[in-house]
Amino acid sequence: MLDVDPTTTGLEFGGGAVIGGVLGFATKQVAKLLAIVIGAQLMAFRYLESQEILIVDWNRLTAGLVGAQEHAQEEIHWLESMLSMVSVGAGFTSGFLIGYHRG
Repeated sequence: MLDVDPTTTGLEFGGGAVIGGVLGFATKQVAKLLAIVIGAQLMAFRYLESQEILIVDWNRLTAGLVGAQEHAQEEIHWLESMLSMVSVGAGFTSGFLIGYHRG
């Protein structure tokens, strides 16, 4: 017979949901801040290039972003394997998505 304690499972799920919610909210806030910083930096580059103060190699800049995307996909695979525990993983994931959506 399967020994499952509903109290422990509920606490694991709830704890994972709370931690996931906080991390999801924080992740979205950091992503917004990074988008603003990167956007401002690209606007500054474009302005300086239009004033002929600076020459920007846009092809090399884009290649760096593609490389960062490949690295991020590797990290996501690692994250999926870490969340393999069902009760904590389900709670964390649902909390993260709720926190990210509300952020």
